[in-house]
Amino acid sequence: MSKKKPNHKILASDKLLLQGIAAQEKGLMDEARKLFQDSLTFNPKNHWTLYSSGTIEMVGHHPEIAFQFYDRAVKSAPHIAKCWYARAKAFLQLKRQDEALADFDRALQLDPRHTEAMNDSAVVLVNMGKNDEALERFHRILKIKPDAVALSNIAEIHAGSVNDDDLVKAVLTLEQLIALQPDYRHAIGRLVYQKLHICDWRDYAESTRRVLDDVLAGRSSCTPFPAMVMSSEAMEQQMCARLFAQLVFRSNLPPLWHGEQYTHEKIRVAYVSPDFGDHPVGQLMVGILERHDKTQFEVVGISLFDNDEGPRRARFIKACDRFVNAQFIDPLEMATLMRQMEIDIAVDLAGYTRGSGSPILAHRPAPTQVNFLGYPGTLGAHFLDYIVADKHVIPPEHQCYYNEKVVYMPDTYLPTDGSLVISQHTPSRAECGLPGTGFVFCAFSHDHKIAPPLFDVWMRLLQQVPGSVLWLMTRLDITVTHLRQEATARGIAPERLIFAERVPLMEDHLVRYRQADLFLDTYPYNAHTTAADALMMGLPVLTLMGNAFPSRVAGSLLHAIGLPEMITHSLPEYETLAMHLVKNPARLAALKAKLVAHRHTHPLFDTDLFCRNLEA
Repeated sequence: MSKKKPNHKILASDKLLLQGIAAQEKGLMDEARKLFQDSLTFNPKNHWTLYSSGTIEMVGHHPEIAFQFYDRAVKSAPHIAKCWYARAKAFLQLKRQDEALADFDRALQLDPRHTEAMNDSAVVLVNMGKNDEALERFHRILKIKPDAVALSNIAEIHAGSVNDDDLVKAVLTLEQLIALQPDYRHAIGRLVYQKLHICDWRDYAESTRRVLDDVLAGRSSCTPFPAMVMSSEAMEQQMCARLFAQLVFRSNLPPLWHGEQYTHEKIRVAYVSPDFGDHPVGQLMVGILERHDKTQFEVVGISLFDNDEGPRRARFIKACDRFVNAQFIDPLEMATLMRQMEIDIAVDLAGYTRGSGSPILAHRPAPTQVNFLGYPGTLGAHFLDYIVADKHVIPPEHQCYYNEKVVYMPDTYLPTDGSLVISQHTPSRAECGLPGTGFVFCAFSHDHKIAPPLFDVWMRLLQQVPGSVLWLMTRLDITVTHLRQEATARGIAPERLIFAERVPLMEDHLVRYRQADLFLDTYPYNAHTTAADALMMGLPVLTLMGNAFPSRVAGSLLHAIGLPEMITHSLPEYETLAMHLVKNPARLAALKAKLVAHRHTHPLFDTDLFCRNLEA
């Protein structure tokens, strides 16, 4: 029987493939690319050479070329799951999600235990809004092996819900993640923050201290925004922001603006935000955009979310000379468009909050780039030039804790919308769910801003003021349960915590403040828009001012409305002043009268003045 002769072209192709892989592993990409090309001259259908050639191009950020190699590999070896998986990754880079999902599914048909394909396809499903299907795939990974990435993604999905059960599952999943991999990036910070969202305060002091100690030691245990809820120190917040920026943004990204001088007559300002609509930032900014001097400024809105069709979004669109829906535009593509539009000043209104515009500004599309309003702190990044503040939120001695240069507004950094219309109908105490008599302490801030040490003070106030109630606002039954349990543990009847129901219209919500006697601010993260709302409605705000921007905002507002006597600097002082006002109704009434009088004489609610100052 004669032996089959070896195919020398295939052997030569395989030999060159191995040499190319060796060069690739040493980081010699040009040499590897040449060896792969030579391999393909001997065998154009060598699927592993095609696969390796595609990988080099993916690493080099050339997904179009990589796709061509992977496409040939799939056609040459349709039985190899790895080739389908690689082509799916290229499809993703090319923004072709449906085709990527189909290729991931093909890879999983060939290899049902291909956990990378399960994970990546689940991420695609999340982007498509198909969370249930994504969760099924992440859980399928966990049936095969313990997997930190899958647990992290499961927690992320549950954390984005407004369902009580999902939020509890997010906490449980993060606890599983930390048990599996204690140093998983940002996991402990996410856990603490997630527990704060449902007012689960188990191990609060120990866990928050661990997060902040890690940050000071240079370990990425927390993303910047949750750190603001745990710390009142600007230095800790700056450290956290710098660590995050180093992880997320490449310092060597080539800038799109190279110092060119523009010759257009008007100053072109681009506001970049996910919140052009029914959101606190939208509420604060819409009046400013409407009042810009269009003889001096050309206003561009870069909208990062397009899920709001309400009247406020319509106002934003009308106020802008150009409005771009950038929800599905790649950050580099959007930055390139901004450079082509010759934007003079780019303003990031989100910072490190949901749907940040920072990935766009990291490409430096504009000569001047500004951090303003949506994120009360430094981004710790190299590509933002200025942060807009006032002397109260960032006193001169705190400037060293901000990577950006501080630009001071003369009154307060926080804008307001002077055109906001208030409902004509003021609901009765009964309609608000309040008892007919008794002092009403009001704290309408978000659940995650309520810290146990401050809650202790609130409960002592209720204890000292018979018949008084604490009026809160939450969207979650689990939070109501937890807060009432915490009140009971401190000797307060749970029914003395009253929870306001959410109403669809802002003007109907605002009038409810008229039934409260005193607004109790949160700490270390103050009420911001909420404090401005209370002051606008004539309700005095009692605040505790700390050592970082988020804990100094209410103080800034009180200065701007001429009520600095409501600022305290320690928990005992905060508690003492609250009791003094309860015991001295004439003093409290005088404060309310002063607020009403100052509404039209002080700068806090003068939107026109704010806009002129911002333009200057």
